Amino acid sequence: MTDTHAHLDACDEQASELVERAHAAGVTRIVTIGTGIDSCRAALAIAGDHEGVYAALGIDPHSAATPEAGRLDELRELLSHPKAVAVGETGLDGVRQHAPPADQRRVFDAQLALADDLDLPVVVHSREAADETADALASFGGTVILHCFSSPALLPVALERGYFVSFAGNVTYPKADDLRGAAAEIPAERILAETDSPYLAPQPVRGRPNEPAYLVHTIDVLAAARRDDRDELAARLHENAAVAFGLP
Repeated sequence: MTDTHAHLDACDEQASELVERAHAAGVTRIVTIGTGIDSCRAALAIAGDHEGVYAALGIDPHSAATPEAGRLDELRELLSHPKAVAVGETGLDGVRQHAPPADQRRVFDAQLALADDLDLPVVVHSREAADETADALASFGGTVILHCFSSPALLPVALERGYFVSFAGNVTYPKADDLRGAAAEIPAERILAETDSPYLAPQPVRGRPNEPAYLVHTIDVLAAARRDDRDELAARLHENAAVAFGLP
């Protein structure tokens, strides 16, 4: 299994312990996420120290009005690392709005251009910004991964454009019928699963810090929602992650 989105640098426990428990649970690949330059450096260090761990590097929308937004040249340099497999997370957030929408869009557009230039996939954060996200991605021709999918309004665009759609622990929550319904509509070759560790622990372990080993709970719910065989879906998700991120 592959956890396509984990913030290992933000977890309280050592990455080595989290990776060991993930492997014991059958999670053999993890994409750890950088959300700013220092976070990206930490993600690369973790990936470099652990087999099966890779890094997606970006400046998240919450940092779009901070000095991080001016460090795109450093981001480009970091993306040359052999274990850097994607740009992101980047995108738009209409909930927290730590940065004005115009700043978020400017930094998002710059990272889309960077992904296009480097021929890398882009990991997209979108919360209550479905129309704006669709508009920003309209001219991007590369691979798009919609991380922690929580916007059914984006589903028609994702299906039409062939985006990868990744589901996190919130799909397991009792009131998340709309997310489970969306998961059932994603083509088999375009669905992914993630933990978003240490956030959004799945329902059976809700209230604890999330970790990659808990991916199994999300996959169980996705299989039920899609009426798929659980082991077959896990294998498909693993294969999809290899295609989306260019993983071995």
